[in-house]
Amino acid sequence: AAASFSSFSGGPNICPRCNKTVYFAEKVSSLGKNWHRPCLRCERCSKTLAPGSHAEHDGQPYCHKPCYAVLFGPKAVLVNTHTHTKVFSCMP
Repeated sequence: AAASFSSFSGGPNICPRCNKTVYFAEKVSSLGKNWHRPCLRCERCSKTLAPGSHAEHDGQPYCHKPCYAVLFGPKAVLVNTHTHTKVFSCMP
């Protein structure tokens, strides 16, 4: 059963970013997976992230601000008048 788990999921010691083996000395754990420290980075801006201090969407890590907020946060609505532009934010 363990062999089928490893071949199905890539195994618990395969980095989800680079698909290479993660050894104990270089391992950081986040989102239920083991990563190389430089591989745990924002999916949008590539900023290196610390385990537990980032957002997640569809199993991928994102920095909270600005990336996660821009991609998945409430959207702003712009209303253009003759002399002013007003910004209204949707409330969650």
